[in-house]
Amino acid sequence: MIEKTRVYSSDLRGISRLAIEATTGVTDLVEAMHHNIAQIPGLRTTSPTGVTRGITGLVYRSIRGVTRLVGSGIDVALGQLAPLLDERSTIPGHEAVQAALNGVLGDYLTTSANPLAIPMSLRQDGQLLNLDRPGLAASSPPFTGKLVVLVHGLCMNDRQWNRQGHNHGAALARDLGYTPVFLHYNTGRHISANGQAFANLLETMVKQWPVPLEELVIVGHSMGGLVSRSACHYGSLSGHDWLRQLKKLVFLGTPHHGAPLERGGHWVDILLGFSPYTAPFARLGKIRSAGITDLRYGNLLDEDWAGHDRFTPAGDRRQPVPLPAGVRCYALAATLAKAGGEISDRVLGDGLVPVNSALGRHPDPNRILGFPPDRQWVGYGMNHMDLLDRPEVYAQLRQWLA
Repeated sequence: MIEKTRVYSSDLRGISRLAIEATTGVTDLVEAMHHNIAQIPGLRTTSPTGVTRGITGLVYRSIRGVTRLVGSGIDVALGQLAPLLDERSTIPGHEAVQAALNGVLGDYLTTSANPLAIPMSLRQDGQLLNLDRPGLAASSPPFTGKLVVLVHGLCMNDRQWNRQGHNHGAALARDLGYTPVFLHYNTGRHISANGQAFANLLETMVKQWPVPLEELVIVGHSMGGLVSRSACHYGSLSGHDWLRQLKKLVFLGTPHHGAPLERGGHWVDILLGFSPYTAPFARLGKIRSAGITDLRYGNLLDEDWAGHDRFTPAGDRRQPVPLPAGVRCYALAATLAKAGGEISDRVLGDGLVPVNSALGRHPDPNRILGFPPDRQWVGYGMNHMDLLDRPEVYAQLRQWLA
């Protein structure tokens, strides 16, 4: 049965605004191409500033003006229809689509105050947790002293821990008595921004936990592992109490040292910029969010990106961030390779994250994370998403947390 969710008027307003801003952006792109082509000797339809002029310039200005006027009208109309729209039922997979959109454009949605931007929250079964003691105490099933927080990856949401009939959090609750709580967040924001917000949210929840807390465990998939490491760093700087409760930290396919896919996308920007006729299209590569570009090398801190143009070619500027002290940290990697054997740069990754990146290995000794051998595991013949549901992955996770 296809899951259905509500379509809210705020979502529709957000979509309309995004469409309008995309239209004006494409108009800018076409005008830029027109400008560059017009620089051919003998054609003079552009000004020295790079903006078309005369009748051509009037056309482009008119397109922008009409688009913005229509957009304003749509916002007003949807606002008046809000009571009706909020009662209407749903489109399938609404939250999955919104999560993907936030992964690609989440930083822009946040800075433009677009209602489609996902606010960070802790949830259970897709429902927001009330982080005060009475609210937590009233939750069903009752909370235990063993808390596991699961942090999803890029372009995903907390419901997507359910895959092929399996959910690591639900299985840990059934087998080991953990209370699973799931982070829901905008994956397009900088990892450091999400890390700071996550640290603050954990501090609030741990202080309000309705029963004595015996242990806190965090399981992060992909980008979720980087957000968790960032949270540990900022929680330590702030002297947070939740770090004293954190006993174990498990990384599933986390790109500790980046993902080549993002580095490949970065080089597309550079190649497109070589020709005046293709340079305007390089803007399309710059649509991708701050969260995605943080995956180039695995940025965790504000200092890793602040003051730098994230689309300008540059090397790895990251500040080395060790694993949190006093916490047992574990790394699970996956590889598409079918046979076992020694892990090296020649061994395939999971399609997104290289094995060495997932295991925290690096040529620079200052960047090696140093997971002990008995806290590393590699799954062969599986891809990045298989880490969410393969039985052998859960068996290893259960063994480490038992």
